[in-house]
Amino acid sequence: MVLVSISTAPPAAKLTRLVVLVFAITAGSSAGCLYYLQPLLHEVAGELSISTATAALVVSAAQVGYLAGLALLVPLGDFLERRRMVPVLLAASVAALIFSAAAPNLPVLLLSVFATGVTASAAQVVVPWASALAHPDRRGEIVGTVMSGLLLGILLSRVLAGAVAQLGGWRAVLVVAAGIQLVMSVSVYLLAPATGQAARVPGASGERYLEVLASIVTLIRVHPVLRHRMVLGFLAMACFSGVWTAIAFLLSGAHGAPYEFSEFAIGLFGFAGVAGALGAPVVGRLADRGRLRAVTTLVWIVVLISWALLAWGGHNLFALVAALLVFDFGIQGIQLSNQSAVYALDPAARSRLTTAYMVTYFLGGVAGSVTAGSAYQAGGWSLVCELGSAATILGLALWALFARGAHASRPAPQPA
Repeated sequence: MVLVSISTAPPAAKLTRLVVLVFAITAGSSAGCLYYLQPLLHEVAGELSISTATAALVVSAAQVGYLAGLALLVPLGDFLERRRMVPVLLAASVAALIFSAAAPNLPVLLLSVFATGVTASAAQVVVPWASALAHPDRRGEIVGTVMSGLLLGILLSRVLAGAVAQLGGWRAVLVVAAGIQLVMSVSVYLLAPATGQAARVPGASGERYLEVLASIVTLIRVHPVLRHRMVLGFLAMACFSGVWTAIAFLLSGAHGAPYEFSEFAIGLFGFAGVAGALGAPVVGRLADRGRLRAVTTLVWIVVLISWALLAWGGHNLFALVAALLVFDFGIQGIQLSNQSAVYALDPAARSRLTTAYMVTYFLGGVAGSVTAGSAYQAGGWSLVCELGSAATILGLALWALFARGAHASRPAPQPA
């Protein structure tokens, strides 16, 4: 299979507000497919007669599928026409969600949600697509807006899941999600601009598929910033996935927790993180102004503070809501600061840079969901918060080390 690269810089005028909105919704609806069942794990566990730790594997299977899509499909965004590629992935997502809704047992459900995760990688084709179309002076802001849509999709998927599950059960949630993906497939095809006419790009034209994948390893080797941000992304996503996996058990009253909310009420907690997601464009604008290092430090400190609130929230509802707002703002800030640094490395390789970064990022998600399920069963919400605090302290220490090393490696200014 030979791939011919296409231009990554069509006229900026094509990136209208409507297109940015379509990109944001597409990213959100695709990423949301990974998490529709997360607040309903207690219900899934009851219907399929499995433990809470086993139920958490449903989320992990979707994330593993997402990893496969990131590794094998997203790099093609640097070479194929994204306006055709994204609608095809969204249409495939419709089929995978329908199969998940009809799954008669756990093995079939795990397989179908894995396929759903693969197709959900459309979200990470859209993000570098928006970055490529954006004017350099507004790139951070626009990527922040699309990333806000992505995080809102993750958070609001829980709200939608709770509302629909209250009326028709967890299977109905997946049918509704399939309908949303169908609408977005048509919308992207009709409204988004083509990437551009085929053109030969030095170092990319005529590359074969395996060579494209191998070039990702080269990017990781030659860019220390990419390696650093991959590590930080892993830790941040482990924290994020851990909280939102364990909170489904906390709010349902599992293992003696003080809350006993319905599926609808559990889903409503997704609103607590919406304000955090809406803060992402602010972080992007600060990154555009050259304050990326300060922003990165700040958002890691915010996440560390949020763990104290989350631990308090184990027995105080108001503290829990405030903690989720602060926590999601910090996590989204980390994600956006990481992507701003990564996308600045090589404009012609943004999809492959996305693959390198996001594969590690969602490996952290898999680790977080699996660890949180086991930790909650072993020690409850307090153990989950202790592990998350430790991961955040490690991330903050590593960032200090990376930032210091980058500063030391800069050449000293020479006198005129």
